[in-house]
Amino acid sequence: MLVALMDGRALTASELASQAGITPQTASTHLAKLADGDLLVREVQGRNHYFRLNGEDVAQALEVLMGVAAKRSGPRTRTGPNDPALRKARRCYDHLAGEMAVQMLDRMISNGWLNKAADGVAVTHAGRAAFSAIGIDLDGMPPSRRPMAKLCLDWSMRRPHLAGRLGQAILRQFLSNGWARTDKQSRVVSFTPSGKREYLEWIS
Repeated sequence: MLVALMDGRALTASELASQAGITPQTASTHLAKLADGDLLVREVQGRNHYFRLNGEDVAQALEVLMGVAAKRSGPRTRTGPNDPALRKARRCYDHLAGEMAVQMLDRMISNGWLNKAADGVAVTHAGRAAFSAIGIDLDGMPPSRRPMAKLCLDWSMRRPHLAGRLGQAILRQFLSNGWARTDKQSRVVSFTPSGKREYLEWIS
């Protein structure tokens, strides 16, 4: 159920029960405990109760735990048509994860858009110009206690991808520019052929 909420959406107990293959009553019991533990936030709209992850740090912890589980469990048979797509590009709460996200972070560092810092990464002047070129105005972002740029360990790649306010802004801009689309039934992020060309031109 927690993994189903990794795309940042809020889902009902019934929807989460379906994802987990358990009864709504069993799901409600577990969800209540997760909410009591501040891992989830409950939102009530009329008769419906919606649950969502209580912040990016919870999503980041889940990514790390999935990486640990994959490393400790050894080789497994992976089934399902969405698996390759999830590994290629997916939502991790509100930012991009997967192979493309890890490669994107590497490229941003090699381009000099980001510098490695003691607490993760910092945006350079060249980076501000590059992000502005696709419509991201870092100076225009509202004040926030959330870090501008931070690293999030990618569970499938076992290497970091970009999170924080910048990671969120980049994914939003990719979607706004029409470079990529999200899948309502999963966390998959799909790049259109033209969007991928424009993305590669931008990041090169």
